[in-house]
Amino acid sequence: MTDTSVLAQRLTAVRTRVAEAARTAGRRPDEIRVLLATKTLDAETVRAALTLPEAAGMVRGENRVQELVAKGPALADLAVPTHLIGPLQSNKVNAALRWAGCVQSVTSVELATRLSDRVADGAVLDVMVQVNVSGEVTKHGVAPEQGLDLAAQVAALPRLRLIGFMTVGAHTPDTGLVRAGYARLAAIRDEALAAGLATARELSMGMSGDLELAVAEGATMVRVGTAVFGARPAL
Repeated sequence: MTDTSVLAQRLTAVRTRVAEAARTAGRRPDEIRVLLATKTLDAETVRAALTLPEAAGMVRGENRVQELVAKGPALADLAVPTHLIGPLQSNKVNAALRWAGCVQSVTSVELATRLSDRVADGAVLDVMVQVNVSGEVTKHGVAPEQGLDLAAQVAALPRLRLIGFMTVGAHTPDTGLVRAGYARLAAIRDEALAAGLATARELSMGMSGDLELAVAEGATMVRVGTAVFGARPAL
């Protein structure tokens, strides 16, 4: 059975970290939203966390379409925005669209076009362009020099609303390198705004281990899993 008191304490600790990081950076804490990454967690645990007062205003994120679909019915009654934050294959677009209100992992115009084609008439899907700021082969996303061009192409498609950019930070103890990657994403976002992509304001970057670095570089959303739910089982 899920220990909600532990979850509440951890959620509060995350909020405190975000608030302190924001103040250190000269920002307002309410400029940064927390996304709870719920990979590998069962629907009961996810519900227990998201229905706590400490989780008010938070977003849920799933890495895998299979889990998004599997948990969808059990969590459908929750008034919590759900984002897909992991890779999306074109043959799973329909499944993803049923349960996700935002796809953060758009990495090609082909995928964006397929999403646009499959969104229901009259509906709009929020999307982000995923950029690989570290250059690590294990990371998904377009190269930084391709980010602005892809964003412009995505923004031009019907039924999609480009709301910003997402990245996964470099896997290194070198905090300067991690922070430089986040600064690079913020620069791409600023270029997009200057180019007239007025809705592309979000910066989804930073996770449990480095959210302070991301907030310092302008993150508007941090994706937190381990800090709330503990270490995940190896798959």
